[in-house]
Amino acid sequence: MSKKLFVGSLSWGTNDDALRDAFAVHGEISEAVVITDRDTGRSRGFGFVTFADDDSADKAVAALNQTDLDGRTIKVDVAQAKSRDRDGGGRSNRW
Repeated sequence: MSKKLFVGSLSWGTNDDALRDAFAVHGEISEAVVITDRDTGRSRGFGFVTFADDDSADKAVAALNQTDLDGRTIKVDVAQAKSRDRDGGGRSNRW
């Protein structure tokens, strides 16, 4: 079973390959992506790494959370599923 990790506080210069390289020593990675702004193409400062198995992901969290990557102290945690309200837009129906 795969497990997705959230990686925050990334350097603006960190790309998908650098993210993959930093995490690959902890296990097989099925995806590593830095999230970019759709208008500018610039990094939004966070990304996601998906490991092929849960144990490798847990080891990566323990080893890499609060460590340096490209000059920044990164935050690594298990990604949470994106929740949506009943209207499907992610917004509250309250006015």
